[in-house]
Amino acid sequence: MKKSLQQRLAILSDAAKYDASCASSGTVKRDSVASGGLGSTEGAGICHAYAPDGRCISLLKILLTNFCIFDCAYCINRSSSNVERARFTPEEVVWLTLEFYRRNYIEGLFLSSGIIRSPDHTMGEMVRVARELRTVHGFRGYIHLKSIPDAAPELIEEAGLYADRLSLNIELPTDAGIGRFAPEKRPDGIRRAMGDLRRKIEAADDPTLQTKRRKRFVPGGQSTQMIVGADGADDATILKTSARLYGSYGLKRVYYSAFSPIPDASRALPLIKPPLVREHRLYQADWLYRFYGFGVDEITSGTGGMLDLDMDPKLAWALANRDAFPMNVNRAERERLLRVPGLGTKTVDAILSSRRFRRLRLEDLARLGVSLRKVRAFIEAEGWTPRRLADRADLKTLFARKPEQLSLL
Repeated sequence: MKKSLQQRLAILSDAAKYDASCASSGTVKRDSVASGGLGSTEGAGICHAYAPDGRCISLLKILLTNFCIFDCAYCINRSSSNVERARFTPEEVVWLTLEFYRRNYIEGLFLSSGIIRSPDHTMGEMVRVARELRTVHGFRGYIHLKSIPDAAPELIEEAGLYADRLSLNIELPTDAGIGRFAPEKRPDGIRRAMGDLRRKIEAADDPTLQTKRRKRFVPGGQSTQMIVGADGADDATILKTSARLYGSYGLKRVYYSAFSPIPDASRALPLIKPPLVREHRLYQADWLYRFYGFGVDEITSGTGGMLDLDMDPKLAWALANRDAFPMNVNRAERERLLRVPGLGTKTVDAILSSRRFRRLRLEDLARLGVSLRKVRAFIEAEGWTPRRLADRADLKTLFARKPEQLSLL
């Protein structure tokens, strides 16, 4: 019996929750007020993504289909999985996107898909959705397409003309892991597709000689998703792989997706618990080497390759390198202040700006929103020095979360 549109929407929106790279950051501001059409990327709008300036953008996040010819062991939608299947036509996805927008539910679309028939056929269907939204209906909202590495380059290039962001999944941290758990996918082919996309993005970003205008091609750049916990790779390996991806392909973001056991899995895969806490720590470590000047080796040194699940990696590093502290908030350079637990990039910039006018005291830091409990052991300020606090053998316990009584009801 053919499923209704509502039934298929329930199946394919639920199946899309495993795509972690649902992000709208990095696109240009664009709306339909001046130029006509529908949608915008500026509204503060059933997936919620966040732009760099904090705006929340609601996206319709669905799969074109959860049928798939591949049999990746970690994927709920693999060909051997006993899950309920469904499929949309491109016209139905276009209609759903427009109707959800008109009802003020969404500001954009995140579209992924299982592989049906062939990579080219599937990619062609997804491109068709984006093309019709843009050219036929004048949709100017956000569009993120999950690209297929083995698809023809001209299809991925056409996708870039209509999408704000494209993502090509690296799948697993190591080639050996991909060979073991996703043997039908080729790591070299994935990296080649990512490299080709980077070159096209950079070429489009160069202004033309005649008009001095840049071409519109994937303004939000490309991202990737990495499954963590399925192949046994440790955190040091994962972070080093991510660092190489950022450097080689100019990625806007690597998304970590914690592997959880698939209910009907016939093959046993290793699981490192708790997966969501580990995923969170990886994001924190990723942030440290992208924006705080840490090296991957620094973050993972002395950890046995695994991040501490009980505390954030910046605090763990500080406790392991107490000789680097205390840092004087009135004299230390920006790079050094960024290493103080509890100080973020915006706070450090505020400190640098404020200390031009006066020497900062602890109460001044509190007014800047700094948690004094987190920083007092690692800093010196006017009228404050940690003295023996930083040398306490039980310093770690001061930052431990207090035990909580679980509800019995």
